[in-house]
Amino acid sequence: MVKFSKQFEGQLVPEWKEAFVDYWQLKKDLKKIHLLNTTTDNTPTKQQTHNSIPNTLFSSLKKFTLFGHQHKDHGAIQVHKKLASSASKGDMYETELLEQFADTDATKEFFSCLDLQLNKVNQFFKTKESEFMDRGESLKKQMEILIELKTAFKQQRGQGVIVQDSKEEDPSISCTITCDEESIKDRTELELQPQDNNIDDIEKNDVAVAFTESPRSEDPLVKSMQMKREDGKMRTLSGRRVFNCQGKNLRINIPLTTPSRTFSAISYLVWEDFVNQSSKKCGPEGRKFHINRTKLHHAEKMIRGAFVELYKGLGYLNTYRTLNMLAFIKILKKFDKVTGKQVLPIYHKVVESSYFNSSDKVMNLADEVEELFIKHFAEEDRRKAMKYLKPQQHKDSHSVTFFIGLFTGCFLALFAGYCIMAHMRDVYRPNPKSIYMETVYPVLSMFSLLFLHFFLYGCNIFAWRKARINYTFIFELSSTKELKYRDVFLICTASMTAVMGVMFVHLSVLTRGQTLVQAIPGLLLLTFLLLLVCPFNIFYQSSRYRFLRVLRNIILSPLYKVVMLDFFMADQLCSQVPMLRNLEYVACYYITESYKTEDYGYCTKNYRDLAYAVSFLPYYWRAMQCARRWFDEGQTSHLINLGKYVSAMLAAGAKVAYEKEKDKGGVGWLCLVVIVSSAATVYQLYWDFVRDWGLLQMNSKNPWLRDELMLRRKIIYYFSMGLNLILRLAWLQTVLHSSFENVDIGVTVLFLAALEVIRRGLWNFFRLENEHLNNAGNFRAVKTVPLPFHEVDEED
Repeated sequence: MVKFSKQFEGQLVPEWKEAFVDYWQLKKDLKKIHLLNTTTDNTPTKQQTHNSIPNTLFSSLKKFTLFGHQHKDHGAIQVHKKLASSASKGDMYETELLEQFADTDATKEFFSCLDLQLNKVNQFFKTKESEFMDRGESLKKQMEILIELKTAFKQQRGQGVIVQDSKEEDPSISCTITCDEESIKDRTELELQPQDNNIDDIEKNDVAVAFTESPRSEDPLVKSMQMKREDGKMRTLSGRRVFNCQGKNLRINIPLTTPSRTFSAISYLVWEDFVNQSSKKCGPEGRKFHINRTKLHHAEKMIRGAFVELYKGLGYLNTYRTLNMLAFIKILKKFDKVTGKQVLPIYHKVVESSYFNSSDKVMNLADEVEELFIKHFAEEDRRKAMKYLKPQQHKDSHSVTFFIGLFTGCFLALFAGYCIMAHMRDVYRPNPKSIYMETVYPVLSMFSLLFLHFFLYGCNIFAWRKARINYTFIFELSSTKELKYRDVFLICTASMTAVMGVMFVHLSVLTRGQTLVQAIPGLLLLTFLLLLVCPFNIFYQSSRYRFLRVLRNIILSPLYKVVMLDFFMADQLCSQVPMLRNLEYVACYYITESYKTEDYGYCTKNYRDLAYAVSFLPYYWRAMQCARRWFDEGQTSHLINLGKYVSAMLAAGAKVAYEKEKDKGGVGWLCLVVIVSSAATVYQLYWDFVRDWGLLQMNSKNPWLRDELMLRRKIIYYFSMGLNLILRLAWLQTVLHSSFENVDIGVTVLFLAALEVIRRGLWNFFRLENEHLNNAGNFRAVKTVPLPFHEVDEED
């Protein structure tokens, strides 16, 4: 049977861990009491032994009155309820001991800690309940507005009126644009173009739409909530035109999350400034504005996502209530067992009547959210609604574990056979006549680095789960579609088995002198690319498409809004520069059909500059992401981070120049490589340790680390810092020209590239650990989806 402490730790909300009952501290206090009781029981005094019989008789006689009835004994403790100084803190509880315990000081310390935990739980529950209740009221108002708009839109369609070209006024949705020159300066009104219906992308589209209802809807619930503005976010291209409809001002804020919106906003500004100046000087009636179907669909999608996140938060709060109640019961049972007193019934009544257990607002709001979601977003189908509100996670299958073992065995067997055959043919020894290392080896090297990185990602997932790091929330992954570590290992083993099998067959055919055998590695690469873009729902389709969308966002930086998964993936690409160069070379080799003539020097001679450009691309993409985040959020730290990637590009440029001039004895370029690379390495190490990992805090209780650590052994952090430092110095190979004896230089390059991939896998764990601790510090366990409709003041 699983111990409650393990069950408690496994089920609690990771980001709220500090707000839960400190069950482990209470167990420590209870152990102190147990040890003191054991010591007291083992050393009884003569006086205690002599008086034991009279005391027993006296205590038994006390239980009866003169009339023979049993006397009602008072409890061992009494819990006092005190009113807090402020209403936000709620009631406070304090326990008084009414009976003598074996060790009064230790018992007082235990109940003092228990009262502290009860007060903490009540205060946190009340705070979160108030937050979710406010969010619920806001969503109800948003829903009222959306229903009003959809009703008006249906009426228009029923009357055969075209929204965009209608000249007749519909009082339900027609609006007059406020034409004050200063109120609309630097504001744009854009057409919403939702890019994806996936609910995971809703939070990226933080659109605020201002709407005023018709005169027939005077209910105060229809008033939209006031939302806080984010300073410096989408300053002038955010789409902030104000509309005035029947006495209320409404606003549309469309963030530039996609390239189409970015270019549309820029072109609209140009049109506003240079072409359409006269349109600003409109008459008192103004122009008509209508909400079209696209905007309604986008607003509905945002509200639906907000309901899903609210329901998730309410579920977390209910879990918080249940687990804390169980923790109090369990620790009180242990206390009764240790001390022999009956404390549980007394304190349990207090806990049951406390605010966190007696309040039913959370359950009522959850029921309301269910009803609203079923009615408006699931067409009265409860099962369909529960797929959104309570998605069921896929259970781990034993077949996955079986196939991981099967493919691992196949891979090891094929790898051993390949190594023996390669050794017999001496394909990896330096040989100017051998073309194997120039034509086929880049394909094997590329796949090896790719799936080594993927394998390390699976190890990261396993470590994050063990350390209770909520990576699915950080990456905004769907719980029903995310890849688990077993899935990742299955993909790695199956893919590397296929790669090694093809390489083994290719090398076998090559020994027999078959024609066009050089096309086999190219066909392997083409097969993997076709499988990646396969439109059928096979081989983890949702994960493949998510991967492709992230790559699109990275390549088109800074046109897309940057989220955590985007820049995390871009950082991975910065460690895969050798793989990208191999990909460029293999693509050139097969596209130009050089494999038919085995002219492997054609691409290196004619497309050498393209290979160098590929080396810069990951750092450029990452730098553009930093620029975009600075533009969105206005934080200077993003510009400093951008400088890190600029220094990496300068170091890469110096290495390229040195490679071109080293045959001419370029000592000056060598000195420049050392200086620039050293500066870039120091810059990167500082950012790794201080900003990405959150370590090297001078005033921390853990020397040179941070106060909060997810791993118990501090030596792991020190070792990881030292290993990261050593692996960051891999660029010294460019200067030292070190290589393994009797082995081709390509093997050395692959080995150094694999070390960088391993360093990145190590970096990944501590990067997400720091991100998780930041979320836990703010008790951030659910996403805050921006709402589409909001009202602006007359002054705005």
